[in-house]
Amino acid sequence: MDRRSFLKALGAGVLGMGLGPLGVRAEERPGVEFMGILVDTTRCIGCRSCEVACAESHGLPVPEVGDERVFERKRRPSTTQLTVVNRFETEKGEVFVKIQCMHCNQPACVAACLVKAMVKRPTGQVTWAKNCMGCRLCMVSCPFDIPKFEYEKAIPEIKKCDMCWERFKEGKIPACVEACPQEALIFGPRRDLIHEARTRIYTHPDRYYPHIYGEHEVGGTGFLYLSAVPFEQLGFQTNLGMKPYPEYTTGFLYAVPFIFVLWPSMMLALSQLTKKEEE
Repeated sequence: MDRRSFLKALGAGVLGMGLGPLGVRAEERPGVEFMGILVDTTRCIGCRSCEVACAESHGLPVPEVGDERVFERKRRPSTTQLTVVNRFETEKGEVFVKIQCMHCNQPACVAACLVKAMVKRPTGQVTWAKNCMGCRLCMVSCPFDIPKFEYEKAIPEIKKCDMCWERFKEGKIPACVEACPQEALIFGPRRDLIHEARTRIYTHPDRYYPHIYGEHEVGGTGFLYLSAVPFEQLGFQTNLGMKPYPEYTTGFLYAVPFIFVLWPSMMLALSQLTKKEEE
């Protein structure tokens, strides 16, 4: 390779790297719309029907309901329970809150996954595939601390809510939504859910705190929440910011191809040119 060919190849590589996007969000593709679930905590009665339905639809141990002692401690989703309901004492009395994967519009877990085992589906669901190599970067990167690793198994998997992806492909709604007796959960296109949430806040300002959690947090999430009290009282993190987490690493991701591919090539080419000039 002579000097002119080398510089031409280097220029083409840098230009391609600078212009090539990291990925187009599914929400921006024509004809495809993110789906989501609106959780109205003012309607939840803590029956935990969603927990039972979720376990049954995913082949997990079915929790026993009816025992109020389960609310004595704050629970988190686990490898055997993809969603849990907690009880909070607030300025307006008892409030029950369902917790699961938030299905971020631009998920940090998907951006962090080295083998694309975490996938953001065109319709918004974040799912896990079995080509996972077990690095657990998805766990570290998630701002909501949701993905869980099966440490106790010989062939472990990452467990998290997938918004009933398999049911969705069959034309069904998520099991938790179908099982809720109070209609505290609504499944539908995300933009319609936001419209519904805003309508409820506007129509009943005395019932709802004027904020939709998940509309803008970390760039927006598939699960959206309504509450009668500030979300801090329900254990929600309100300091996550509005910027999607993958954007914090965009500069580094663009630099990686140059550092690991173009830089060694450039050093090799310069070495060859130097030897040729010396000869």
